[in-house]
Amino acid sequence: MSDIIPCPAPPRLALDGDSRTFPVSRIFCIGRNYADHAKEMGEAAEAIFFTKPATAITCAAAIPYPAGTEDLHHEVELVLALGEGGAIIASGTGVDLTKRDLQARLKAKSAPWEIAKGFDNSAPMGALRPGPPPAAGPISLAVNGDTRQLGDLGQMILPPQDLLARLGRYFALRAGDLVFTGTPSGVGALNPGDSVAARIEGLPPLDFTLTERL
Repeated sequence: MSDIIPCPAPPRLALDGDSRTFPVSRIFCIGRNYADHAKEMGEAAEAIFFTKPATAITCAAAIPYPAGTEDLHHEVELVLALGEGGAIIASGTGVDLTKRDLQARLKAKSAPWEIAKGFDNSAPMGALRPGPPPAAGPISLAVNGDTRQLGDLGQMILPPQDLLARLGRYFALRAGDLVFTGTPSGVGALNPGDSVAARIEGLPPLDFTLTERL
């Protein structure tokens, strides 16, 4: 039996110090996992889950400013990479790009807001480092050299294993899954030409620049 269309290859993330790659299957994200970020958004510090498609992943150094928004926001996050049985086998630095104006309009109508989160190139990623994720340590994001987000992984409301246990109530976690674990306070707008530097102590860096609007 053959497919009616060619099957696209999954996006693959580099492994730091390893010639192998990590093929991405699904992307899960958690919101409101840092109390200070929930507060700045005017929300209760209660974990919520949403997904992004695999096409959100990008490792490009230059990312086009997306269409359909005038208020694109950055959110730096620790990202977990899962192996067999949903075990954490690596972790890395990621950024959840959000069309905040579109998200706000959809929230006001009590409508789903996946289109504000799941657009192409909305999940820039650095290389993954095999092994357990850091339990604590600085997580930060700078735009054009100015630090905007600065927190500590130890501030997570649900740390990695607790987060996976909660997520596992709704999904059978499996090899190839990525889990974005939430962002500290300081999220803000990005503009075409901005250079972003996302850092988590002990993990490979993530750097990218936004190019002109699509």
